[in-house]
Formats: sequence, structure tokens, C-alpha cells
Amino acid sequence: MRGIPNALSRRRFLAGAGALAATAALPDLLFAKAGGSARLVVVILRGALDGLAAVPPYGDPDYVGLHRDLAIAAPGLTDGALDLAAPFGLHPSLEFLHERYLAKELVVFHAVASPYRDRSHFDGQNVLENGLGHPLGSADGWLNRALAALPRARGGAALAEHAVAIGQNVPLILRGAEPVLAKSPLTTPDVDDDLLARLADLYSKDDWFSARLSEAVQSERLTDRLAEQDPASDGAPAMSAEGGRAKPTDRLTGIARMAAAVMRAEGGPEIAVLEATGWDTHANQGGAKGTLAQRLRALDDALRALADGLGPLWADSAVLVVTEFGRTAAMNGTRGTDHGTGGCAFLAGGAVNGGRVVADWPGLSPGALLERRDLKPTLDLRSVFKGVLVEHLRVDGAASASHVFPDSGEARPLRGLIRT
Repeated sequence: MRGIPNALSRRRFLAGAGALAATAALPDLLFAKAGGSARLVVVILRGALDGLAAVPPYGDPDYVGLHRDLAIAAPGLTDGALDLAAPFGLHPSLEFLHERYLAKELVVFHAVASPYRDRSHFDGQNVLENGLGHPLGSADGWLNRALAALPRARGGAALAEHAVAIGQNVPLILRGAEPVLAKSPLTTPDVDDDLLARLADLYSKDDWFSARLSEAVQSERLTDRLAEQDPASDGAPAMSAEGGRAKPTDRLTGIARMAAAVMRAEGGPEIAVLEATGWDTHANQGGAKGTLAQRLRALDDALRALADGLGPLWADSAVLVVTEFGRTAAMNGTRGTDHGTGGCAFLAGGAVNGGRVVADWPGLSPGALLERRDLKPTLDLRSVFKGVLVEHLRVDGAASASHVFPDSGEARPLRGLIRT
């Protein structure tokens, strides 16, 4: 895997109480050595990822006719999919995930969805995160409830250190009675090294301000990008003048590196939640190239950076990548896709029993589609969540069914997702 560059080309600093602690950017010699404690990272893709593009069912006879210009070609063809178990492939932008699949560290889930069926982003995200069968009626999230069910003897760490949210706010999935950490990657405009030196001198006799400045500088050195990012890309990598992929890391990669550093720090949390927006591709979605391809490449780069940053902890890690629902099977009139139902999800990591596609494939024929427009879901996402909690984090199965995911008896936990 590619390493994290040591030299950064420019300097900015973070301001405010949300800045990442300076200890998160300390060199490796100060990090705790990898232990046997499991790590879990949940990546939420907000806006509804098109699962038929991310995991194209190229072998389904109805796929190309529905997805048309957005369809990904079969493996071996120009701009074709990265091959999985037929009839499925991965979008060609997902190179790192394909590497993990070949290394048997990736499980791909298809025709999967939460219990939600009404295609509202806000309600769909609520159901994804509250773990219930309906969007309202709960102010806490399933992962917060799972914290209370974790085995208590976990290195003597306080419960507040078990989970961290990397983002502007703590998402619903982590809200609740159990305390969690929150780290924000908010930045201010660029400043040069001379100004940073002057500020350090100015604040040298004030312990509080000096510490805050140090935290900010170290945090930004951890997450700073190596060159400019297209401000209109909303998280997608910048493009070169020739239309190729640019070298700089993007915002999501910086957040992933931040999460890895926090988790690797001595006494760091075992659970992290990351978020990425920009997946609502109603228009000009693109196929193997274009808007969605850029976002998928950004996601893939971020997952690679997360694995690199976790280092030896990767062997004990599982990374769940999920979205609120899928998109329509047919391309719409603006060369995009609309809100749908069934989609895909990923589980990657050194702890994962991978190299598999889990799918009870319903097909894409008119009669097989949900309401003649959407991929019909055949797997409840809560079954995936339960399986990971029980096998990876050792959450009691009864607690998972009654407390973490109440009223979910029909969603039985998937078994065999984690290496034994």
C-alpha cells in the first residue's frame, strides 16, 4: 500500500475548539503498538450511492438496457469493471477495494437496503443511523447504543474513548447516552510559516493559547492536501488540464488520515465514523469516467489512506461503507439516476473474511424490479450491522437484537463476516 507523504507543500492551521489534538499527529514512535483490540470504522456516503455503478452487475442481461450510457462495461473491455465473482464487478475507480477483494479482505453486499422504502434523503439517513424501521421516534443511533453493550474490559479505557466522530457534527449514528469524542477538520485560509512563527512567539507566554496553536498546526500538517483541490468538486479529486486524475489528496482522504491517527494514538478510540457528501447524482452522473467516477476514486483513495494510517491496526480492523439507499435502475432524462431502494455496501479490513460477494440477486427484468423502477432489496443492512457487532466487537447477540436494533427480529445477523 502507498505510504503517507512525510513532507507537506503548504501550511494552514485549524481554529476553534474542534481542532484535532496535537497528539494525533505525533510520530510513529509515540503511537501505541498494535494490540488485539478490534477496530471499526463506519463510512457514511450521504446522497445515495448508485450501487449499479459502484458494483455493476455486468452479467445481468437487463443491466445495459436500463443503465444505458451510465453502465459499466464487462471486465476486459475498454473502461471495464474490475472483476469480482460473476456476474458482478467493481467500478474501475475502486482499485484499492479490488486489491482488498483479491487479498480476501473485502466483502461486497448487493441488493441491500435498510428497512426504509420512501426515498427521502433525510428520512433514509435517519433509518440508516437510528437502527429502527422508521425515521422518527428516536434521538439516538444504533452505534451509540452498541457502545453500552461492548465488553467492559477493553484495556482499561474509559467508555468515552471508545468512539470518535470525524466531521462538523456528531452524526445521529453516534448520538445518545454514551459519551463519544468529536474531532472537526474545519480550516481557515492559508498562512505561511513566518506568520505561524510570529503567532507562536506571541503566544509563548500563554499556556492555553500556545497549546491551542500547537494543536491546530499539528492537526493541519496531518490532513493538509499537497496541492489545490477543485472547490466545485464537493470532495472529488481535482482534475488535471489533460483531464486525468490529479495527484493531491482530497478532503475525505485528509479526514481518513485524521481518523487513523486518532485511533492509533495511545489510548485512542476503537470506533470511528466518517461522512462523505456528494452522492446524489441526478444529472450528468457519468459512467467509467465523470462525476461519480471522481467521487468513487476519492472514496477509494481515502480508504487506502485509512489503511496506510492504521498500519499494524489494519489487521484487527473492519471498515463498513454504507449509504441511505440505492438509485433507480434506469438512467433518467438528465443522464443521471433518481432516488431508488436497493444498493450496495462494503465491508473491508484485515479482520474481514473477504473475497466474496454476498447477494441474493433478484435480477433487473421489469417484473423483478421494485415498483418497476428500483433494484429490489433482498438483504437487510441491519443483518450486516448485527453480524459485525457480534463477531467483531463481541457485542452480545441478545443485546444487539433487543437494545441496539429493537424490533428487528426478521433481520438475523450475518455469520462468517469476520476471520476467526
